[in-house]
This record gives sequence, structure tokens and C-alpha cells, in this order.
Amino acid sequence: MTGAISFDTNELHVWIRGERPQARVWFDEDTGIQHVYGHREAMEVMGDPVTFSSDFQRLFPTKFKFGKDLTDGNMVRMDPPEHSKLRKIVSHAFTPRVIADLEPRIAALTNELLDEVAEHDRMELVDRFAYPLPVIVIAELLGVPASDRAWFKQLMRTELESARDALVDFESELERRIADIRQIRAYFAEHAAERRRAPRADLLTRLVEAEVDGERLSDDQVVNFANLLLIAGHITTTSMLGNTVLVLDDNPAQAARVRADRTLVPGAIEESLRLYPPFQRILRTTMRDTEIGGHRIPRDRLVSVWLGAANRDESVFSDPHVFEPARDPNPHLAWGRGVHFCLGTPLSRLEGRIALNILFDRYPKLRTDPQRRPTFLPSPDFTSVRELPVLLR
Repeated sequence: MTGAISFDTNELHVWIRGERPQARVWFDEDTGIQHVYGHREAMEVMGDPVTFSSDFQRLFPTKFKFGKDLTDGNMVRMDPPEHSKLRKIVSHAFTPRVIADLEPRIAALTNELLDEVAEHDRMELVDRFAYPLPVIVIAELLGVPASDRAWFKQLMRTELESARDALVDFESELERRIADIRQIRAYFAEHAAERRRAPRADLLTRLVEAEVDGERLSDDQVVNFANLLLIAGHITTTSMLGNTVLVLDDNPAQAARVRADRTLVPGAIEESLRLYPPFQRILRTTMRDTEIGGHRIPRDRLVSVWLGAANRDESVFSDPHVFEPARDPNPHLAWGRGVHFCLGTPLSRLEGRIALNILFDRYPKLRTDPQRRPTFLPSPDFTSVRELPVLLR
């Protein structure tokens, strides 16, 4: 692709520029990290939580570790059986019916956000649309009062920007993030306690009341899951919306197909996720000596699985660097695999489908602004538009 897309890259994810890593599995002696690029190998790692643990921070120095009060309930850092038990309880609150019932509200919010720029000929898509939509949806789903929305959105904006600052001063940025997380936790803890006293029709109440086999979530688990849903959910959807608009703009013939045949919208979203997964990699740590792709890997080694590379594996995807909205099958790994398949996938897909269809209906000539190029989060861990100026007419 040679149009508007120019994601900031480094040597670790050259596949965004159409190049393939020289090996499917590679050990970096300088960092001591085992990198996995192949789709088959990535599936093997993600499908074996016994060998490849999600609790990778156990290998970090103590000063870089989050305390248990900040991690209990964060399912992305947990392994079975604890992970399975927690996910089962959470699933009783975060049901398909809860997600499906959000469709009218997501449509209304989409139109409200676009009404705010109705008199304009251009807008910055991320700040005015792709970012606030999922933040508001998740905030309302959890039961955050409308009066707190501005504070909430600003805190989430800070989280989205943190990737840039972490590259400059990791230790200071980690301290700031922990302070922000504690602030969010205190906020949710207060509201969770209030829900125990006076239940409401919101997800926070469902989490407080969810019960499986006589067990309920602890206070830490409630607030940490709410925090996880908030941060991971909005970053994924914000990135997905911006990246999909950008990749369609970069492929005008395919964009015309999608606009003419809206049944292709879900496929366009999945193909955008394949090419530009919001989270470029996942981390695991080995619990025992093992082998992958013919490489021996000892116990206690950090393993970095690069989803962006696996999603362009030519042994799985024909023409892997080509955007094809009708690609079927499309076994991309942007949502994860195995026990850690993203719990919020149905919500993110619903938001994407509704938002893009309304955006295309209201602005059939929407395109990137040739005078203001997009910018991107400058982190090897993310593929996300940071600013995307577009022309509406």
C-alpha cells in the first residue's frame, strides 16, 4: 500500500511494509525475548496456556510489577483454572443479550457525534468520532453518570497517549499509569459499593451480583475487570474504526464495493483488523522447557507473539498484503485465540458495523484530507491512528 497509510514502524514489524521476517521464530539474544511470527506457531502459543503463561510480569523486576490488588480480575494476565472460573462468572453479566440491546443506543450516539460536525466540511475523525463513541458506550454500559463523562473521557485519552510517553521514560510512565489505574479503581470501587446497596440496570450491578456455583467476584475483581473492559475495549474499537476508514481510503476500488454492498462492512472490518491489528503483539512466558517451530525454548523465557506478522502469513492467507473485504475464511488473530479470545469482541464488532454504516450513509464522499496527513501512535505494540483528518464533502 502506498497511499495515506504510513504506520510508524521499526525493525520488529517490517511486515507492515510488505516484508516478511526471515524466520517464523527468532530469538533476540540482546533482549532475551523469543519472537514468534508464523500463524501456525502463534496459534500453538495462544492455544497452550499450560506451557505459555499469560502471567508474564512474574519475570519482571519487582519495581516494574503491578500489585495483586491491580491485577486480580484482569483476565488477560491470568491462566486457567483461575481464568476460566473468573471468565465464567463475568460472562453471566456480560451476555450476548446485554450487547445486542445496545444497538439502538450505539446508533443514536453515532448520529449525535456526527450531528456535532454536521455544519463542517471536515473533521478529525479520531477525536470527534472514533475515540468518544466507544468510551461513551462503555461508560454508559457500566453505569458511569453523565456528569462524570468529561472526566472519564479525558482519563481514557491519557491512557491512549501513554504509549508515546512510555518510549521516552518507561519507569516514570509506569508510575503514572499505576496512579491513573488506582484513580479509576477508587472510582469504580465507590460505585460498586453503591450498587451493592442500591442495584441499578447497568453492567456494574450485574458484575456485583453475578454468581456461579455460589461464588461471586471480589471487590478487586469487579473494579479491575471494569477497568480492563474500559481500557482494552475503547482502544480496540477506536483503533479499529480509524484503521478501517484509512484502509478503505487507501483502496478506493474496494471502498466502492463496500459502500455499494453493505453486507461487506463486517468483512471489511475483519480484514482491517487482519492487516492492522490494534494490539500488535501479545506476551507470554514459558512455564517449562518446550519447542516451537523447531526451536528449543527454555523455561522462564519471555515470548512475544506478533499478531501483525501472523496475520500476513502467506501459508495461511492468499495475497496476504492485499485488502480483500470478502476474504473467507479469515482466521486472523487480532481478537486473540483460545481461552483468551477477547470477551468484548461482539461489542466491538457491533459498534464498528453500526458506526461505519451510518458514517457512509451520511458522508458518501468521506475521504482523508490530502493537506493533513494522519499520524499514528509511535509504539511497536500498537497499530492505531492517532489523528485522522478527513473531508466530509
